[in-house]
Amino acid sequence: MGFIDVIKDRARADKKTIVLPETEDRRTYEAVAQILKEDIANVVLVGSEEAVKAGSEGLDIAGAVVVDPATSDKTQSYIDKLVELRGSKGMTEEKAKEIMLNQYLYYGVMMVKMGDADGMVSGACHSTADTLRPCLQILKTKPGTKLVSAFFLMSVPNCEYGANGTFVFADCGLNQNPNPEELAAIAESSAESFKLLVGEEPKIAFLSHSTMGSAKHADIDKVTEAVKIAKENYPDLKLDGELQLDAAIVPSVGASKAPNSPVAGQANTLIFPDLDAGNIGYKLVQRLAKAEAYGPVTQGIAAPVNDLSRGCSAEDIVGVVAITAVQCQN
Repeated sequence: MGFIDVIKDRARADKKTIVLPETEDRRTYEAVAQILKEDIANVVLVGSEEAVKAGSEGLDIAGAVVVDPATSDKTQSYIDKLVELRGSKGMTEEKAKEIMLNQYLYYGVMMVKMGDADGMVSGACHSTADTLRPCLQILKTKPGTKLVSAFFLMSVPNCEYGANGTFVFADCGLNQNPNPEELAAIAESSAESFKLLVGEEPKIAFLSHSTMGSAKHADIDKVTEAVKIAKENYPDLKLDGELQLDAAIVPSVGASKAPNSPVAGQANTLIFPDLDAGNIGYKLVQRLAKAEAYGPVTQGIAAPVNDLSRGCSAEDIVGVVAITAVQCQN
């Protein structure tokens, strides 16, 4: 059984309600049909009955709940809540009404805020910034979280590395050039996510083009400082760096380049030094190794709201909905 099949089984065991606001995209409906067929989650679609009927033509999505902001009896309470939350930032009832009626991502996030859905998945046709902006404005960050970040769950076929080919890659979707404190915080959140979703002990490698001082550069100094901070702040985590990718995941290379490291050669949670490296890295593995890439999954928001790559398939949406449902269980 593959990683995502295990996640789907866990989602079925305690079904959650996930809102999908991108009803202008055919992939959403294709995903909903599969989610309902596999009984992974309860689904809410935001949009008019007419638009949903037209967009889903030929697909069986009868089990989904359609919520039209223009007619829902919940809409006024959402408007009132948005004014309450954002009034100090200049939010008026008129502005809030305009947002709730026309910006479905905001409506979906408000459903989560008000307890009418457990989580949300968006991003097939919206940028990460558009997906996360309402989350940060309405849901805020999870208590105790220093930084909202994003990771990809990578499932690599026929791979002996990581957790049977499963890895967390972070941050691959949100923080452009994290400083050492932020890198350490990303590592802590990623370890928590790995343990929740994969169910194994996270072994965290801070990646670089250098292994244990083999090169000298300010970029490397940033990573080594992050490792120092992480070891001080999270002493219970198994982590190390700086490590080159092969030293991090290949046992023979890890033993050669970093023989005294507790994670070299066996890392399953990879912390990239910046967004360029993370984004390039996950796409290389996805395309060349034919890996399944689920995300960017957010961590650090007060409730599970997850992003999608705009190049995602309907199958990708199904996977991220299953992951979001499992996060909601926690």
